[in-house]
Amino acid sequence: MKKIYYLLILIGLTLNQSCGIYSFTGGNVGEAKTIHIPYFPNNASLVEPSLSQKFTLALQDKFLQQTNLSLVNSTADLTFEGEITQYRTTPIAATATQTAQRSRLTISVKVRFYNVLEEENNFDKSFTHFFDYPGSAILLGSELDTAFEVIFERITQDIFNAAVAQW
Repeated sequence: MKKIYYLLILIGLTLNQSCGIYSFTGGNVGEAKTIHIPYFPNNASLVEPSLSQKFTLALQDKFLQQTNLSLVNSTADLTFEGEITQYRTTPIAATATQTAQRSRLTISVKVRFYNVLEEENNFDKSFTHFFDYPGSAILLGSELDTAFEVIFERITQDIFNAAVAQW
């Protein structure tokens, strides 16, 4: 009976130690426990009023859903700072009458990442993604929300990969 008891304890300790920093989403936060993601201001030449708040929340949600980190409002183990540097709509395909058949919304974000526990992982990078839509459409309301969802999902995943997945 004692042998089974000791075997179960040994198995429990082994599982506890081997799975301590592994994440099923591919992120390795190491010994980090806290994360700080302050407001990302919109410094683009074209300003969409809700862009900064929606992007900041999307980035916070990405890390809270895919890691076990706690969001704090001050000094943290991992910190993301930055700004939105580009918000641009451009035509990408024209018709015979010189009107836009397709247009593209492009958003770029400059991110500075600080890891106080592993400073060699710090970076200062820009991340960009786009959303294509019919040239006759106007991005407002739910159409704009859809564009933001597509763009933010890609940019936040790229930031996540660069910071904790080291891809």
